[in-house]
Amino acid sequence: MSALEKSMHLGRLPSRPPLPGSGGSQSGAKMRMGPGRKRDFSPVPWSQYFESMEDVEVENETGKDTFRVYKSGSEGPVLLLLHGGGHSALSWAVFTAAIISRVQCRIVALDLRGHGETKVRNSEDLSAETMAKDVGNVVEAMYGDLPPPIMLIGHSMGGAIAVHTTSSNLVPSLLGLCMIDVVEGTAMDALNSMQNFLRGRPKTFKSLENAIEWSVKSGQIRNLESARVSMVGQVKQCEGITSPESSKSIVEGIIEEEEEEEEGSESVNKRKKEDDMEGFPSETHNLLLLLQTKKDHPYTWRIELAKTEKYWDGWFRGLSNLFLSCPIPKLLLLAGVDRLDKDLTIGQMQGKFQMQVLPQCGHAVHEDAPDKVAEAVATFLIRHRFAEPIGGFQCVFPGC
Repeated sequence: MSALEKSMHLGRLPSRPPLPGSGGSQSGAKMRMGPGRKRDFSPVPWSQYFESMEDVEVENETGKDTFRVYKSGSEGPVLLLLHGGGHSALSWAVFTAAIISRVQCRIVALDLRGHGETKVRNSEDLSAETMAKDVGNVVEAMYGDLPPPIMLIGHSMGGAIAVHTTSSNLVPSLLGLCMIDVVEGTAMDALNSMQNFLRGRPKTFKSLENAIEWSVKSGQIRNLESARVSMVGQVKQCEGITSPESSKSIVEGIIEEEEEEEEGSESVNKRKKEDDMEGFPSETHNLLLLLQTKKDHPYTWRIELAKTEKYWDGWFRGLSNLFLSCPIPKLLLLAGVDRLDKDLTIGQMQGKFQMQVLPQCGHAVHEDAPDKVAEAVATFLIRHRFAEPIGGFQCVFPGC
């Protein structure tokens, strides 16, 4: 199974914190630790990478929705960044620091509905049409009738939403489009194995540090620096009980996971705790179990991706032709050339878009190699005269 199939669920400011044992950005490289030194899995705040944060209110027929955005830069075109499924705007943190140091631009990284800190009335509607309209509405709410030049950049699901937004002409000032590691053919093939992948993930984490450590060691994010800021947007503290049934399902999920991962004394202690609660009414029994497991596992995923399955087909079906039909300069960044499907292969040979392959990356290309992605995007912007280089940045035009 390819890295895309495993991860379809679907980066430099002066204050950028260095990684332990390094002199700067890792750009996805493995860290070499000396004897007795440990990697730091502690979370890092968004303010180390973005200049400001804003909750944008969008009015609709049923009331107001609030979309969280993170921003940097004050001049140049706006790079509107859309994350992949299950991720958040924070996945663009390290990339933001890298691109801002290369070209004059403004960054707006958006938490899509159902993700991150965005709050909408119907968070379960993750259809491509609805999310594309959200993007257009956020742009209108932020800039009114005269938005600045905007380039849409999306990863995985976010790349698909960027294409749907462009195809529907929902952002009138659009000057460019970039998809990162999303191709219709490969994505459609990966959908068959997505549920198995999601079932294989931990249901809970003991701490943010534990979640960050898992993301790196599992290969979901191969760059520790990015994981330390972006995983905060993927997980949340366990919420209170809504019903005996829901509490029981949470408890059973946690216990099942513990039984698979731990044996011996810890399992004995867990069974003893269950025995000690015998005799309580079922609701109280479930409450006590939940309180105990919440103490041990206070973090869980912000969004249950398995429940969004009915929208997966709509995100990706017909995506290649939609991308090729968008009448603006286009850039496709891939982790491997094997991702290309037939339509995109023909389109690339006909020169309908610029493509660059960034090897030795996982599916989260912009997190694993933020400097390389920033270099590719900056070169694209300068090549089309959309932005001016800064800091002595020199373009290296790719051969494809």
